[in-house]
Amino acid sequence: MRYFLTLAYRGTRYAGWQRQPNAPSVQETLETALATILRERVEVVGCGRTDAGVHARYYVAHLDIQGELPKTFLNGLNSLLPDDVAVSGVEAMAPEAHARYDAVERSYEYHITLRKDPFAVETAWFYPQGTRLNPSVMHDVAALLPQFEAFFPFCKTDSGVDHYRCQLTHARWEYRPEQAMLVFQVSANRFLRGMVRLLVGASVLAGQGQLSLENIRTALEEQRPLSKSLSVPPHGLALTDVRYPYFSGLSDYTHRPV
Repeated sequence: MRYFLTLAYRGTRYAGWQRQPNAPSVQETLETALATILRERVEVVGCGRTDAGVHARYYVAHLDIQGELPKTFLNGLNSLLPDDVAVSGVEAMAPEAHARYDAVERSYEYHITLRKDPFAVETAWFYPQGTRLNPSVMHDVAALLPQFEAFFPFCKTDSGVDHYRCQLTHARWEYRPEQAMLVFQVSANRFLRGMVRLLVGASVLAGQGQLSLENIRTALEEQRPLSKSLSVPPHGLALTDVRYPYFSGLSDYTHRPV
C-alpha cells in the first residue's frame, strides 16, 4: 500500500528535509518514528528538499508498507514525533502516485519583519533597515520574474542541475502593516537550489537602490550572474503548498485521517 502523508515542520534544528550522515534531518526523524509505530523499516519519499533551517507549513511525502495502517496511526505517530514536526493527514493512493515527481506546483513564502519581534525569531528575518526599501521597486522585481523561463542568475553555484528552466506562475510582495511584515510569495513547477532566497535578496538589493531592475532583466535575458547578489537567511523561508493533478494542495485538499 502506498500512502501520502501531509505534514508541517519547523526546520530550525534540522539540516533540511533530506537524511544527512552527521546531522539531524526531518526525513530521518519521521522515518524513525514510523519504524517504531509500524514495526518495520520504512523509507519516506518527500515532495522536495528544503535547506537547513527552512520550514514547511505544508509538505507531502509518501511511503509504502505491507497492508493497512493501524487505526490509531496519526495519534500514535504524532506522539512519537518531536514538537517541531506534525503529521496532519494520511491518504491511501494509487501505487504509482509519487510525492515528488507528480507535484505540478510548489509555493513558498519568505517573511521579513521590520521590527524586532521575539515571537518571530525563528520564522522571519529581522531587517531593521526596512524603512529604506522602496516597495514599488520590489513589486516591479516580482512582476518581472514570471516573464522568464530560465533562472541561472538565481541558482547556487555547483548545483549540478541539467537545466535552469522553471515555470513561475505567481510572484508578489505583500506588506502586512499589523505585523510590520514584508512577505514574498512565489509559486512554480520547480525551484533551483537556493532560488527563493536569492530572489528575495535581489528584491531587497533593488529596493535599497543597490541593484537596478534593468540589471536583473539583463541578467535573466542573458542568463548570466547578477552584478551583486544576496542570499537571505534560511529561517525566513517556508514551503506553504504543494499541488498535484489528483488534488490541488492545501487550498482544497480534505484530509481523511486513518
